[in-house]
Amino acid sequence: MKTLDYIPTNKIERAGTLVTTGIKVGGNYLKYYGKKALSQAPTKAQLDEENAKDIYDGLKSLKGSALKVAQMLSMERNILPQAYVEQFSLSQFSVPPLSAPLVRKLVRKYLGANPEVIFDTFATQSVNAASIGQVHQAAKNGKKLAVKIQYPGVADSIGSDLSLVKPIAMKMFNLKGKDTDKFFEEVEDKLLEETNYRLELTQGQEVAQNCGHLPHLQFPKYYPEWSSDKILTMDWMDGLHLSEYASQNPVSSPQNNQLGQTLWDFYMYQMHQLRKVHADPHPGNFLVAPNGDLIAIDFGCMKAVPEAFYTPYFELSKPEILNNQEAFQNRLRALEILIPSDTEKETVYFTALFHRMMQLFTAPFHEDTFDFGNTTFWNQIAGLSQEFSKDTTLRKMNGNRGSKHFIYINRTFFGLYSLLNDLKAKVKIYNYTHFV
Repeated sequence: MKTLDYIPTNKIERAGTLVTTGIKVGGNYLKYYGKKALSQAPTKAQLDEENAKDIYDGLKSLKGSALKVAQMLSMERNILPQAYVEQFSLSQFSVPPLSAPLVRKLVRKYLGANPEVIFDTFATQSVNAASIGQVHQAAKNGKKLAVKIQYPGVADSIGSDLSLVKPIAMKMFNLKGKDTDKFFEEVEDKLLEETNYRLELTQGQEVAQNCGHLPHLQFPKYYPEWSSDKILTMDWMDGLHLSEYASQNPVSSPQNNQLGQTLWDFYMYQMHQLRKVHADPHPGNFLVAPNGDLIAIDFGCMKAVPEAFYTPYFELSKPEILNNQEAFQNRLRALEILIPSDTEKETVYFTALFHRMMQLFTAPFHEDTFDFGNTTFWNQIAGLSQEFSKDTTLRKMNGNRGSKHFIYINRTFFGLYSLLNDLKAKVKIYNYTHFV
């Protein structure tokens, strides 16, 4: 694979890359409509495939927050066309790595010496290159290590990347007014946290200490002496990425159920006991060990769950709240879904809309055991997403609603549901209470 000696870091360079990508996408549309005019019957799927490839090719050269957005979108399998999901999923594992000379330069800059001086062995070719950093295998004192090196300029480009994305996002989600800033500030804050490897080290140690008693769950040990703000060293953990394992084991099985149960218990224990949760549940952050245990390896994105959000959020899943309109609307107001400026029409519309959503998305919490491989459940989600995407009334409404905490908490649940669906896992919903 081609390696990179340089990553664009200033706003003008990065905007130029996005403009070039936009021109390519525009050309794809011209070809598409040109063929239609000539009755050559091009398909929308072919257009999606060409656009997705060109967009991903542009983002992967930028890395950082631009590529992180693609990674987040790859989990939205019921919103994006399949071609986009497939291309953006590559951002979890398959992006151009940094060149060996640049790797050596970065280790020297952030750890004070060349890698061969610090470690007994160090592979300058990365084994995994993702959105914010890439991983190298090393060894020290007989221990196999994973050394994660952050791409240069990632933290400095987050603000400019988001300023480029903001107008597009506001149009897509129909956001209006100054209050939209809270959503973008939340994303920027979390992305900046992900570039602080000392913070990730601390968070990884804390999660391992607090969740180490959960069965069938492993964590790497971290090494502060070989880490810095931009380099993070931990134990090398042998195993298959969760998506690779799932592709090899695509049907429900006792081992899939055990992995799914471990994953569910891990998340529910964090959410309900620690009130702080790993908010980046994509397959690249989990491995399946040779003995079948689940390994969690990345804690750069952790989301604290304030009590003022936690209580009404989970009360929405209770039948006695769902079936009482006044109580339901009170929780919607507490979560800023219904807002003081709403007209009566907007209040009625959004109450009905979120009631339908919550009835579906909280379905697992109404069962003792839930089958996340259930095709009916996923078809209903896909159908609801399609319906909302075509709802002209919704597009006319002010989409600027909901607490800023929804961004990462909803992302956590959608990502978790998707991973459990990949495993076709049957999960005991309240099993985590045994470990409290």
